[in-house]
Amino acid sequence: MEELINKTVIAYSENYTLPETDLLYHLNRQTHLRTFYPNMLSGKVQGKFLEMLVYMIKPENILEIGTFTGYSALSMASALPEEGNIITIEFNEEIVAFAKEFFEKSDKKDKIHLIQGNALDIIPKLNKKFDLVFIDADKEQYIDYYNLVFPKVKRGGFILADNVLWGGKAVFNIKKPDKETMGIRAFNEYIKEDSRVEQVMLTIRDGLFLIRKISD
Repeated sequence: MEELINKTVIAYSENYTLPETDLLYHLNRQTHLRTFYPNMLSGKVQGKFLEMLVYMIKPENILEIGTFTGYSALSMASALPEEGNIITIEFNEEIVAFAKEFFEKSDKKDKIHLIQGNALDIIPKLNKKFDLVFIDADKEQYIDYYNLVFPKVKRGGFILADNVLWGGKAVFNIKKPDKETMGIRAFNEYIKEDSRVEQVMLTIRDGLFLIRKISD
């Protein structure tokens, strides 16, 4: 597998990005110490990008599908306007407890609403319109998440999908791609052909698809 982004370039980018807050630094460290897949964490550069995006959009309602340990939710919550809120959904009960531990330490904790359960069951029950949706959960279900949330996104609102390069497996030829790789590839093609949106694929970290809804 070819290297997507040179490690020296990544380190350079991190060096010229504003440092993490103390809370995010400790969350980052504890995620690496206490979880099996710490690479699932958004991390410093992507977290700061999410924060900046929220500052630009000024969303009233954000939906996050896939909380993990809470780094991305905290990054986005830090930039919410006074009336803004974020709903974040996580299936793993143990990870929910981890995330809550750090949400409680944040001065934005009242803006973060964590729901434990299957997003495919929860999303249809959400009676809100969202300005921003961040998808970062089971890769083989990205199209399902997208179709469920699409009617709940305001026209002109944004959907952001993480891991759309999938460590290069979505990009390079693989003899026997796994279900996650096939899910990401199918999602990327689906978005490319969706005339209801405008989109740009960004090579930040493991790939981000920034999608703007222009029609229903």
